[in-house]
Amino acid sequence: MSGAIKIIREGSDAATLRREAVGSRDANVARRLLALALIAEGKTREEAAAAAGMDRQTLRDWVHRYNAEGIAGLADRRSKGRPGILSAEQLEELASWVRQGPDPEKDGIVRWRLSDLAIRISDRFHVAIAEGGVGKILHRLGFSHISARPRHPGQDTQALETHKKNFTALVAAVIPEHASGKPLELWWQDEARVGQQGTLTYAWADKGSRPRQLKDTRYSWAYIFGAVCPARDVGAALVLPRANAEAMNKHLAEIATQVQPGSHAVLILDGAGWHQTGGRLKVPDTISILHLPPYCPELNPVENIWQYLRQNFLGNRIFNDYNDIVDACCNAWNSLIAQTGKIRQIASRQWATVNH
Repeated sequence: MSGAIKIIREGSDAATLRREAVGSRDANVARRLLALALIAEGKTREEAAAAAGMDRQTLRDWVHRYNAEGIAGLADRRSKGRPGILSAEQLEELASWVRQGPDPEKDGIVRWRLSDLAIRISDRFHVAIAEGGVGKILHRLGFSHISARPRHPGQDTQALETHKKNFTALVAAVIPEHASGKPLELWWQDEARVGQQGTLTYAWADKGSRPRQLKDTRYSWAYIFGAVCPARDVGAALVLPRANAEAMNKHLAEIATQVQPGSHAVLILDGAGWHQTGGRLKVPDTISILHLPPYCPELNPVENIWQYLRQNFLGNRIFNDYNDIVDACCNAWNSLIAQTGKIRQIASRQWATVNH
């Protein structure tokens, strides 16, 4: 004979419990409420448990939780799992090590390896973690083992952040009086050299292998002059033999044809010599120039456009001659333009927006 269990929570008659079960969006909670309703109607624990598809002890536990917490006590509770090896403060410190990188003079290395971090964790926190465990912790912290991008030693990181923070004011400062009040378009411009030396891309291959890809040793090349307007998902490009002021003037004229009638474009680009407005550059009236801080290519989303084109269309190829290079560049750019939303996806930046 099983021991009696009672529902002692006020207002928990069978009819109320059944109404709560009907209104519950959680199937498990509804099933437990119906079991409790059977108890409230006078059914034995064996009968109520069998009808609800659980054993007697489980039903007893649900009754106690309901008496203590109400319907909230009938919900499933996920286990918090085993406590982490490192505390939240220790994980934060580990993340700061990774972001800052090692000090070659102090640490004797130029990049963190899992073995290095395991040693430092042991020395600093007195916790022994295998290399594989360190890797799992880094993945949970949001880190990936990826290739680094080059940074010029002359880059002013403060100027980079200031440019992003003050972007709206910088754009407003270059808009001429005749364009005041007109709809504004933000365009980004850059050049990429594509040649017979080529680019090798990542490829799927068997673990432990190093796949072989074609790479030429000749020196013919061409330049893609590319510009994009992420907000409109459009671009303008020319493939030219040289990068100079004459070529840039041709590209400016091409960009001007893509600016919507009645609008004004601010063209953001780096400080290359052929981008300087004080020389032979002829800037159309519908375009204003805004230069990026020195040595900050990561501020220009066209860098990611080039990466996309090389990885998907221009890498791992042998070009027979200059004309072959030009054809490949044109086909790559046209493929980009043909994909609705691709420019917006690649080149949009949250900080690079203005209201005008």
